[in-house]
Amino acid sequence: MSRIAQRFADLKKQNRAGFVAFITAGDPNLETSFEILKGLPAAGADVIELGMPFTDPMADGPAIQLGSLRALKAGHTMAKTLDLVRRFRANDRTTPIVLMGYYNPIYSYGGEKFCKDAHEAGVDGLIVVDLPPEEDHELRPYTKAAGLDIIRLSTPTTDAKRLPAVLDGASGFLYYVSITGVTGTKDIDPISVAKALKPLKAATHLPIAVGFGIKSESDAKAVAQTADAAVVGSALVAEISRFVGPDGKLSPGAPEAVLSLVRRLAASAHGARI
Repeated sequence: MSRIAQRFADLKKQNRAGFVAFITAGDPNLETSFEILKGLPAAGADVIELGMPFTDPMADGPAIQLGSLRALKAGHTMAKTLDLVRRFRANDRTTPIVLMGYYNPIYSYGGEKFCKDAHEAGVDGLIVVDLPPEEDHELRPYTKAAGLDIIRLSTPTTDAKRLPAVLDGASGFLYYVSITGVTGTKDIDPISVAKALKPLKAATHLPIAVGFGIKSESDAKAVAQTADAAVVGSALVAEISRFVGPDGKLSPGAPEAVLSLVRRLAASAHGARI
């Protein structure tokens, strides 16, 4: 059983939803990013999404766009992202890590080499935002060979006709994008989410994680009452931004502040069904 499948199976046995934390690799610099990354499991993150910095993150709102730019400006690369995972795995062999981002950096790295190196580093799955199932034939054989889960996105505009294509070859979990538009720019509507999850649960055995628009403890709790996991990214990356000055210099306290926020959000998700 993969780490992702095992984690969601454990959560199901406990009758609680999970908490998925997203941060951008290398944001605002390599060592601060690693300090946050290694602290996420103890803070309550059941699954970690590690963003692959890219110059044109078209599905992401201002917070994550700025996080990617900070990482790239600090000299971050795909090789350094994989090295972050290797360093994390030196002390944590159980927390699932999913790399999330865009296809261009993977293509530039080389799809087959990327999947092999990602698996060797300890990555469990991929979310490639701009590579739809109809176009992922050039990557899917390599993910399968490396044992990486392909985590697909479903949105409010994914209808019954489109859904089978989305689920074809999907594994790990299904990521339901709760809003139309980019990350971190709209508020989530838990009632609409609960309604949208019903046909998805009927169509797949995969756990369903819900992200985009979860900004507060009350949001996380509301979503976790019906979803298998709540995903938070923009709020965490925005918390990092508070410690970066106009000159780009980082003031002390960013890891502690981000992990404190994770603890509060995770506790809300974990306690939603009590």
